[in-house]
Amino acid sequence: MLGFLKLLPRAAVFAALLLLAMVASAAESDVRSIWQILDYLAVDYRGAVKEGVVLSASEFEEMREFAKASQTKLAALDPHPEQPALVAEAGALAAAIDAREDPARVATLAKSLGNHLLAVYPVSSSPSAPPNVAAAATIYQAQCAACHGASGNGDGPLGMRLEPRPVAFTDQARARERSVFALYQVISQGIEGTPMVSFASLPEADRWALAFYIGQFAHKQEDVTAGEAVWKDNAAVRAQLTNLDGLARTTEGDLAKEVGVEPAAAAMAYLHAHPEAVVQKRPLTFDIARQRLAQSEEAYDKKDFKRAADLALSAYLDGVEPLEPTLATRDKALLGRIETSMSQFRSLLASRASSQELKAQTLRIHALFKEADSLLSTAADDSTSAFLGSFTILLREGLEALLVVVAMVAFLRKAERPDMLRYVHAGWVGALALGAVTWAVATYIVNVSGASREVTEGLSSLFAAAVLLSVGMWMHQKSMAGKWQQYIHEKLSAALNRKSAFFMFSLSFIAVYREVFETILFYAALWEQGSHAAVLGGLLAGLVVLLAVAFALLKFSARLPIGKFFSWSSMLVAVLAVVLTGKGVAALQEAGWIGALAINTPRIDFLGVFPSAQGLGAQLVVAAIIILGFAMNARGARRTS
Repeated sequence: MLGFLKLLPRAAVFAALLLLAMVASAAESDVRSIWQILDYLAVDYRGAVKEGVVLSASEFEEMREFAKASQTKLAALDPHPEQPALVAEAGALAAAIDAREDPARVATLAKSLGNHLLAVYPVSSSPSAPPNVAAAATIYQAQCAACHGASGNGDGPLGMRLEPRPVAFTDQARARERSVFALYQVISQGIEGTPMVSFASLPEADRWALAFYIGQFAHKQEDVTAGEAVWKDNAAVRAQLTNLDGLARTTEGDLAKEVGVEPAAAAMAYLHAHPEAVVQKRPLTFDIARQRLAQSEEAYDKKDFKRAADLALSAYLDGVEPLEPTLATRDKALLGRIETSMSQFRSLLASRASSQELKAQTLRIHALFKEADSLLSTAADDSTSAFLGSFTILLREGLEALLVVVAMVAFLRKAERPDMLRYVHAGWVGALALGAVTWAVATYIVNVSGASREVTEGLSSLFAAAVLLSVGMWMHQKSMAGKWQQYIHEKLSAALNRKSAFFMFSLSFIAVYREVFETILFYAALWEQGSHAAVLGGLLAGLVVLLAVAFALLKFSARLPIGKFFSWSSMLVAVLAVVLTGKGVAALQEAGWIGALAINTPRIDFLGVFPSAQGLGAQLVVAAIIILGFAMNARGARRTS
């Protein structure tokens, strides 16, 4: 046990290194400062230039200086593969300003660069919990009204004497292009060279509440009332704003491009006053999938085939997959039809089908969504569905990882090397810990798309399959040999060195980590729908079953003669290699990394069998390698004997 505890710091270091590969290191204050400059350019450039004519020489010069400053600051950030592209985009932005290009063009360049910056150097861009907007009224009157005015008109008694004058928060044109995140940035950091000082001394929760409160000044009360109805009834709006991060970073202008001017204005008026609405429990629906499909069709009609394909993938991975556990407990056949129809939609995109064919397929998918919605509308508070969903998630995602870990433990016990067990245990414990950290990062810091999750699972599955294939071949070869106990003592003990220890740790880590992140996401989706006791009950029941399986396998393996153990273990490991190959290919197909040629074969999820030529072909190749290798091992054993 002490050895295991000593190993945990190494596991933590390994986990930290993997996490650092996901989250680029950069001084957060520098990134925030650059983003604030870009937001300022996007919003205020229109006051300096109009139709190629400079309206204010001083403001225009300020815009040029800010653009150059953003380029310099970007070049000084911590090295990253995307950094040259960011600097190049900043150069294009500076050139556009020098050329006095249209404000809409400059705003587009600045916003695009800002989004790219946060994708490469992520910083927290939303509150951890819905802010208390009502309480912010008192903070505003105490801290802001003297300059910005009691009603946000920029006419406070102190503000009238300041240069430049305080911003009028009631300016609707300006407010449409300013996100809550941008307001939070200014509140937190101030604006260099102006009387606007930093209010970083305020608690973070108060700064977020103040940002949302200030965002209300450009709206009327009737807009808030109308916005509540829009939020409840307009699925397209809800699909665009699914969490606090999306709400904080989205401007009214951005939302208007997706859902229309009036719905966007009303929705933002309501959500600025009631940000808690985006995290309140809502019925399970396929709204996100519908929205992504519509956007995919639109992109396809515009001949933007890559964007159409990306949106079609997102429709499934971000709009359908999170609902799978609940729908599977209600109607698994319907879930299968939805998955098949979505795959057919992507195939039509790839084959450059006509718009009419695409529209017909979309209508078929919408009919399936409608049928599923009617089932899910009654599933939100259904304890039975929640229990079964929770139970099956853990069994489905955990059984393969359990088999790999148990096989390693049993192998080391047979090899009489209990000292090596701590490496196996450190691997799966580290994977669980990093999975939880990854989920937290993906939820609160970085937006990890469904495609990214599938790529992670696909690559790790194929890596694990390759390792298991080699292990299975080796174990089968040894099962053909005689004098097993002598071999164990003389050969195997010496072979299990430091390199083997790292191998044990890595295989245990990969086998568990490939499943744990997605499992946590599935449970998060179930938890949001209520029936918490049932979800916990299903989780505990699944754990009991997995522990019982592990106990039974270890007991059974302990009683097996050493030769039979290696022979049977090699078979199990070989089967797992075939299964993981199929699942790895399927995950990469869902992420768009590999094409998918549909064939008429049954789908057997737990065996990794999916109706695609690529997946089945890869499994057949692995199976052929196994059969050939086993045959060669048997022939070699006969010759030796």
